[in-house]
Amino acid sequence: MQTKAGVLVAYALQQLINGVTLGMIYGLIAVGYTMVYGIIGMINFAHGDVFMIGAFLSLIGLTLLAGFGMTSVPLALAISLAAACAIAALYGWTVERIAYRPLRGSFRLAPLISAIGMSIVLQNFVQVSQGARDLNLQPLIPGGMAIFEENGFVVQLSWMQVVISIVTLALLAVFTWLVTKTPLGRAMRACEQDLKMASLLGIDTDRTISLTFVIGAILATVAGMLFLLYYGSINFFIGFSAGVKAFTAAVLGGIGSLPGAVLGGLAIGLIESFWSGYASVPYKNVAAFSVLVIVLIFMPSGLLGRSDVEKV
Repeated sequence: MQTKAGVLVAYALQQLINGVTLGMIYGLIAVGYTMVYGIIGMINFAHGDVFMIGAFLSLIGLTLLAGFGMTSVPLALAISLAAACAIAALYGWTVERIAYRPLRGSFRLAPLISAIGMSIVLQNFVQVSQGARDLNLQPLIPGGMAIFEENGFVVQLSWMQVVISIVTLALLAVFTWLVTKTPLGRAMRACEQDLKMASLLGIDTDRTISLTFVIGAILATVAGMLFLLYYGSINFFIGFSAGVKAFTAAVLGGIGSLPGAVLGGLAIGLIESFWSGYASVPYKNVAAFSVLVIVLIFMPSGLLGRSDVEKV
């Protein structure tokens, strides 16, 4: 009986590790959603496709470097990530410049429809240019360690899972410093409070909003590379599925709250992991969205969200 209980505990711990890893990726993507909403009060529905493009750019970069004979994995990852972030930042800037800025003073649904259209354009662009098939990558960070073993069941922590956690926490720490301690962060917080007043006080609101989209695209690209390295397979549709879940995470945590985005990502990742491990894999999305609905019924602002204050 004790052995059986030990196996159950070990299995639960493994699902916890898997859920936290997946939640970290969702959290990185969700931060981009909540940043844009915090400043202009709109959802960038093309953000998930920027994540997808970042994954493809990372794969293309790694393939090219391997073709040139580069054997150093850390150097190849660094170069590919830097190039992918630079190109994805242009995509993020373009989305803001084309889909949002011209419609910022229009009725609320216009930018939303424009962003959905941009999402479809990016998705089909990748489908046409890279094909609809899955593209695979051999593991570049293999191995891991066994935490403990119980009656033949080994709880594994892969090095890739460690890398995902370290990179995510480091980026969140850097971004928190950026928002709270830098002139750009003060401008972003001023735009969040009152966009028109920030403009009257001399803040370049257009530049601030564009940089917010660029930063969100960079975070999504990092998440895309981590997703590629973790799962080893991508396709043109991962932006929609991961984007919807990351948006759900942002809403669950409290849209507009950066800690809430990360907390929501962890919650979605854990729900998916435990539901897949103990119930049915095909219905893991049903479980995640059901929890979202239940939380919003009792906490309409999300876990860490705050109620909107009408400015008069």
